[in-house]
Amino acid sequence: MRVLVVEDEQLLADAVATGLRREAMAVDVVYDGAAALERIGVNDYDVVVLDRDLPLVHGDDVCRRIVELGMPTRVLMLTAAGDVSDRVEGLELGADDYLPKPFAFTELTARVRALGRRTTVPLPPVLERSGIKLDPNRREVFRDGGEIQLAPKEFAVLEVLMRSEGAVVSAEQLLEKAWDENTDPFTNVVRVTVMTLRRKLGEPPVIVTVPGSGYRI
Repeated sequence: MRVLVVEDEQLLADAVATGLRREAMAVDVVYDGAAALERIGVNDYDVVVLDRDLPLVHGDDVCRRIVELGMPTRVLMLTAAGDVSDRVEGLELGADDYLPKPFAFTELTARVRALGRRTTVPLPPVLERSGIKLDPNRREVFRDGGEIQLAPKEFAVLEVLMRSEGAVVSAEQLLEKAWDENTDPFTNVVRVTVMTLRRKLGEPPVIVTVPGSGYRI
């Protein structure tokens, strides 16, 4: 899942991004509304965690722009104002969910995952294919009943492949969904991660390489 965190309190923004990355999400961070609009114009995000009170461009205007563009991106709006009227106003702007500050990180993560599921074709909460069972919420992976320990990027790649339901996923698509914008697109990070993931999943191999196209399960 690709997430953009937009928050002018840099310590909070960085802490949220670090926590979401530990949950196997690809996360970019910006600290003002103008930078948010720039990133949205370049990258495809599943979810934007958007502070409402931003410098340069207000969070309300960022939210309006996402709606105007007709993007499938879901918006989780954050604000220090927790009154019902504020929540209603934020939702009427086009936000998909609303979370007042201060918040529990576990709740933020659950809301981001729930919104991420709404950007794709609805799938069961636990994904199963070719003897692999993946639970995104618990971050657990099993093969034929045995648990497999994966690093965050390995988990993210496997989740993208599982969600494709047998369709081929290109290396570029995996890079877009599982890594943030600081990753060099010309590295072999995708190939190396897939190789490690194959090894950990064991025999017989379930990840198929489609020459010139990408990978599928």
